[in-house]
Amino acid sequence: MLRPRRLGPGARIAIVAPASPFQRDEFDRGVEELRRLGFEPVYEESVFARDLFVAGTPDLRARAIRQALADRSVDAVLAVRGGYGSAQLLPLLTASEIGDARKAIIGYSDITSLLAFTTLRAGLVAFHGTMLEGRLARGDAGYDRSSFERALCQAEPMGEFDAPAVDTVRAGEYSGPIFGGTVTNLLASLGTPYAFDPPPGYILFFDEIAERPYRLHRMVLQLQQSGLLARAGAIVVGELPKCDEPGGKVTGRAAMASALADFPGPVITGFPSGHTVGPQQTLPLGVRARVIAEPSRARLIIEEPAVQ
Repeated sequence: MLRPRRLGPGARIAIVAPASPFQRDEFDRGVEELRRLGFEPVYEESVFARDLFVAGTPDLRARAIRQALADRSVDAVLAVRGGYGSAQLLPLLTASEIGDARKAIIGYSDITSLLAFTTLRAGLVAFHGTMLEGRLARGDAGYDRSSFERALCQAEPMGEFDAPAVDTVRAGEYSGPIFGGTVTNLLASLGTPYAFDPPPGYILFFDEIAERPYRLHRMVLQLQQSGLLARAGAIVVGELPKCDEPGGKVTGRAAMASALADFPGPVITGFPSGHTVGPQQTLPLGVRARVIAEPSRARLIIEEPAVQ
């Protein structure tokens, strides 16, 4: 895997809107938080475009990303928010321009489509991490500053995440490259030229929000029947907010435990990246990670640098 260049003080971060439109006050607060971190946010006026339920036409959104990749003064590309629309841009981008630019691409949720394209097509480490809306805009309540800076600013392995609420579903230990994101986006890619196609021996990161337990179970079934689950050596499940049945009769975590009961490797759940109820951890994708799942404790460790 190629690694993006690390971000230093004053690094210019291009803000783009690959998916849905957003609230301007959230945008402004997120920009101010980036400045507080010592970065220089830059953006084109096209970021405020609107076209039905997306932030401008596909051509307009793709052009903003391509300009950020080509601009040598720009050090990273960060999405405002998810929602819908990132997959529309994939035919308008090339893996070579992303790989050649060697810039960190940061986002989650619908941005999963762009992260998977970056890691698996361009061969460049990407970052399942904080965006402006609801995260940087909320300051410390929305995102974990430590993991954001360790992932993007330090050319050394991040090591173990500070995630005490992570639980073991299936015990074991496994090391391999980690790929994944919001699974509705990964599954929606199947049957297209941009299908999620991780290498054998990968660690699957499974993030979701507001999906009823039976839908989570169905997602795992599709991963099994497509052969993608058989390639995985371990699974890291997110917090799954809003995935319990009303009244908590059946929980999302219980559905995942049932669906993965026969999985041969370690499975941990509750990892706080992507859709979270508290501060969100930034998780690099495409790097070697280690899952250690013990009955009393579960850990995720990043074993190699995400940037250089």
